[in-house]
Amino acid sequence: MLSKGSVNKGEESLFLEEIEGSEFADKRLGSRFRKLVSKLAENLGAGIPLACEDWANTKAAYRFLSNQRVQEHEILSGHFESTQRRFSATKDPVLILHDTTEFSFKRSDPRPIWILKKLPKSSVMADAYGDKYITTCGILMHSSLVVTTGGLPLGLAAIKFWTRKHFKGTNALKRSVNTARIPIEEKESIRWLENLKQSTELLQDPARCVHIGDRESDIYELFCAAEENQTQFLFRTCVDRLAGNGDTLVSKEMAKTPIQGIIPLIICDKDGKVNKISLEVKYARLELNPPVDKKKRYPKLVATVIEARECGKPNGRDPIVWKLLTNLSVCSLVEASEKLQWYAMRWKIETFHKILKSGCRAEESRLRTAERLVNLIAIFCILSWRIFWMTMLQRTSPNSEANLVFAPAEMDLLAKLYKKNRTASRNRLALKDYILQVATLGGYLARASDPPPGNQVIWRGMSRLYDMQIGAAL
Repeated sequence: MLSKGSVNKGEESLFLEEIEGSEFADKRLGSRFRKLVSKLAENLGAGIPLACEDWANTKAAYRFLSNQRVQEHEILSGHFESTQRRFSATKDPVLILHDTTEFSFKRSDPRPIWILKKLPKSSVMADAYGDKYITTCGILMHSSLVVTTGGLPLGLAAIKFWTRKHFKGTNALKRSVNTARIPIEEKESIRWLENLKQSTELLQDPARCVHIGDRESDIYELFCAAEENQTQFLFRTCVDRLAGNGDTLVSKEMAKTPIQGIIPLIICDKDGKVNKISLEVKYARLELNPPVDKKKRYPKLVATVIEARECGKPNGRDPIVWKLLTNLSVCSLVEASEKLQWYAMRWKIETFHKILKSGCRAEESRLRTAERLVNLIAIFCILSWRIFWMTMLQRTSPNSEANLVFAPAEMDLLAKLYKKNRTASRNRLALKDYILQVATLGGYLARASDPPPGNQVIWRGMSRLYDMQIGAAL
């Protein structure tokens, strides 16, 4: 177990408490883990040599990441425990957002890591590389992020890493195989079931957990797994399943259902722009039949189908059409609106993945083995969560105690900067004031018409804050 005595008192920060529960086979690995996390947190987005500052620390970091006794579940175990504690401090339902993302890496070295492609001379890239071989390798990550219904991320509850023999072009391979006949245990989709079970067991209160996923989560085995674990789900569907006695389809039953009302909804598009839309909503409770090839193994399920269609035709994009499946109670338009608001939170896990790739620059790593890359991405997950948490905490709980986020030395420095940059001084600053000053360090202008600071200015501001602390200590 990691101990606070492994570092000097002056080096302690609240962030390191997040990983106190991480356990390693060797105490020295725990000490190195803390140092590496601190270095990467102070230099967010920097490469390992730049973050570690000298060859001795850089070599130690490489050895830690390639150590066979270090696995991603050990790196994240402390964070998982902290997620569980934050969940226990809440009383309302929480949303567990599931999604998969890809990390792509290209190497201009003829020695392959996963896939070796020789570019044709007619290719645009062939002009730059000639006849060199380009190694296209990648890692896939399926993560489960716990957020409150207000949008505050409490942390990760489960994570899975894997790669493929064929990293690109996998959709073409599906055309030659009937995936419906393949058992779920032999498919990549098993990660959805494993993460649902792991996250539910971690939080220890399945009745308060609502698992949310996009159309990729439309897996009948996943619905059954949620029922077995006595937890709730809200998944978007893309398959028109058999309903009732098997003589009709869900689409036909929903076509007979009248529209129950129109509700407003605020969504965030792929460019991060917030839009207010109106949706026509209908819902019905139906009996679902398992796929034909799986009738002997899986039972029928009773669930509620919610169908929401955007009113009118928006400019520059397709209208929103959501078909959601849930085992939650939906008996009124108010309850249906609540479930749609919860599903609209799903974009937050995509924001988390964006911080991983843009803020931590995970895809720019030059590490050459999958094991090292996975361990590094696991560390980046903790750093990305903290940035996301700070950003959303300033919006959901602006008047919270600042010591929830910042160490005393950080608060003193930020308070001085805040009072220096503003004519009005305060005896006691709230959390929003400290985070506002961090955002200002990252380039946030804080004009009256500006929206709340986002993740990008927060991670830039935190990097500058660490640099200022080093300068103040000299």
